[in-house]
Amino acid sequence: MIVSRFTFHVLRGAFLCALLVGCAIPLMPYRSVYEDPVNYVRLERDETVLPEWLPSAHAHPKAMRAEDVSRILGGISVKEHRIWLQKWLQGEAPLVPAFRPEELRLLSRQIAEAFAAAKPDERVTFYLSQPQTSVKRIITTGGLYVHGTELHFILGNWQILYGIPTYGMIYDRRYPMRPTASKGFDLLFEPGEAILTQRHSLWDTVLANTTDELVIDLTKTGIGPLASFAGH
Repeated sequence: MIVSRFTFHVLRGAFLCALLVGCAIPLMPYRSVYEDPVNYVRLERDETVLPEWLPSAHAHPKAMRAEDVSRILGGISVKEHRIWLQKWLQGEAPLVPAFRPEELRLLSRQIAEAFAAAKPDERVTFYLSQPQTSVKRIITTGGLYVHGTELHFILGNWQILYGIPTYGMIYDRRYPMRPTASKGFDLLFEPGEAILTQRHSLWDTVLANTTDELVIDLTKTGIGPLASFAGH
């Protein structure tokens, strides 16, 4: 069977289109709380919340003051993850605040508003970026939710230089809780007694992913009585 050159190009184009559609990254459904040209705070559906299992639902909506959110976020620090040999040669990495003062001002107000509007099956996500060039930016992204009296905070990226790929797919804005590169940092919180210990797999330990999430006991943060964090 002889196929004309025109027919061949049409079929090839259709095949490539089908591949692109099949490989396209699905857009995570969200409700926008705040957005400007370089930053946003959103509410996203949390797939770990199962409608048929009520204990999986989050304690949302949640009334939290912006100053309390600022105090919690201001208590989060980041340091470079170092293995024992690096610690022996270089010592412990210095602690750095997870957020700059201007980021704290933006996030505390918008995250408090997001918690007040969140549904039990949603989580709050944030995206902060500093454009460097037309195709490169420094990003800090993540998400958080309240479950019972526990605040779960996940840092997806922290001051990572992200370059938009030549094929144009923009991953970082679509999935703020997913890392765009290997995580090489540890998360800490002050006061330390408010941190709840978690169990992790060996694989998480190898990839330095054991301390990219904080579970904070809100009753031990000193930001208000337990009643103010009672589930909705």
